[in-house]
Amino acid sequence: MRSFFVIAAILMGACSAEPLPPLVATAVVVTRPVPGSGTSAAYLTLTNNSEQAIRITRVTSAEFESVQIHESTLEDGVARMRALPELRIPPRKSVTLQRGGKHLMLMRPDGSADIVSLQFFDGQSLVLSVDAMVETKAH
Repeated sequence: MRSFFVIAAILMGACSAEPLPPLVATAVVVTRPVPGSGTSAAYLTLTNNSEQAIRITRVTSAEFESVQIHESTLEDGVARMRALPELRIPPRKSVTLQRGGKHLMLMRPDGSADIVSLQFFDGQSLVLSVDAMVETKAH
């Protein structure tokens, strides 16, 4: 009988727990634009808590004219960067955007904001909005 109450308590706790949002961003870093360059970058980890793949097809920011998903690669000893049409986050997995790999390019800042808002879209659907502090020093 005691095990019944333990199992019932576990099930009740699981049913009352807040569901996780489908997409979560952690470790968000936005670099300060290099003087004269007009570009900045954002690095973060995106975690898909859902059972379906999430495709980030567009990212916007009120503080930048344009945001693009990019990937840096090393080809024949030469570093290259290219825009990606989308970023796919598999179900129940995380994708890390980092220096030297996939990242966000933030282009043509609209002023000099200390906080940047990023909106992530899957098609026409907004799936995540994140506010992040801009690093205090340029890289």
